[in-house]
Amino acid sequence: MRRRLVIPALLALLAAALFTGAQTGDAAPTPRPPASFFGIDPQETLTDADAEYMKAAGITTVRWPLIWSVVQPTPKREYGWAYFDETVSVAARHGLKVLPFIISTPSWAGAKSTTLPIDTDQARKGFTAFLKAAVARYGPNGEFWNLHAAPGINYEPAVPKVPITSWQLWNEANFFYFTFPVSPQRYARLLTTSSLAIKSVDPNAKVILAGLFGEPKQRGIWGLTAVKFLERLYHVRGIKSYFDGVALHPYAADTSDLEDMVEAVHEVTVKNGDHVPLYITEMGWGSQNNFKQVAFEQGIKGQVRELRGAYGFLLRNRTRLNVKQVYWYAWKDQAGTCSFCDSVGLFYEGKGFTPKPAWNAFVSITRGQRRP
Repeated sequence: MRRRLVIPALLALLAAALFTGAQTGDAAPTPRPPASFFGIDPQETLTDADAEYMKAAGITTVRWPLIWSVVQPTPKREYGWAYFDETVSVAARHGLKVLPFIISTPSWAGAKSTTLPIDTDQARKGFTAFLKAAVARYGPNGEFWNLHAAPGINYEPAVPKVPITSWQLWNEANFFYFTFPVSPQRYARLLTTSSLAIKSVDPNAKVILAGLFGEPKQRGIWGLTAVKFLERLYHVRGIKSYFDGVALHPYAADTSDLEDMVEAVHEVTVKNGDHVPLYITEMGWGSQNNFKQVAFEQGIKGQVRELRGAYGFLLRNRTRLNVKQVYWYAWKDQAGTCSFCDSVGLFYEGKGFTPKPAWNAFVSITRGQRRP
């Protein structure tokens, strides 16, 4: 999807919300959500107020872009981590983990930001060095935690150690907006060298595949469905040893379509003998009534309906499908970005916190609190 950087519900309603899914007639109660299940995708820089609300609601992880072209705009081994430090600091102070998704090739390493850094020696070495530096900064033994272990000279509060232990390699590698040309073979080359680089610094790190856009309309070098991309990726000999999680962005008109996408991706992993966790690193519907123009906008009531249905399905089938985490996209609305980003949030746009009905529905599922 295109974007820029930048009181619990009544028991009857809760029960109805959680009893839908792929096994549509299944009346089994939804199991209690595991502690680390719920994640969020903010569209703007994280604030302490955001983090307080997230923590109270039961969210444990914030997914945030680690943009290579911003951190290292020139080939010099000088990294500007400031913007990413800010999010890591805020998250850690509130006990939230960060899942970075690494994107954007700088102009010195590729023709476009969407060009995977595999074609030249400079690009390959530059990206490998960048990955190692990132893990060395934010991983379990990262220098970031030592630098911020005590209050700063300008009265900045100390940052508790909440290391990054999972790294998502790229975003929507099967969709031209983030990766061009689309090629499972090219992505496999990036994955192989990147996984080795990350685990050379932190052997226990988890490498998660790029979140695959479920069903882009484009084909060929412009786009592949998540299922076709993943099937072809598995055809690369030995590739299973280079990743620890599959990720999906099942943007769909409704929960039924989402269920089909998730089931299909899970089936690919099973056919390839890979008992690998599934991460839904983006999932969402907009609250505007613009369904004919944007399939992911279902109106205020529709957003609640689909949120309940999707989480109900994923929680009820979590063990069978090996679903590790689910991230709602997005935290707040933001105008001027993607076609439905102005209505996909759990809160309306602005510095304050004006919740939508979807927020109450979300908190009833997480079993958290509506306010800090």
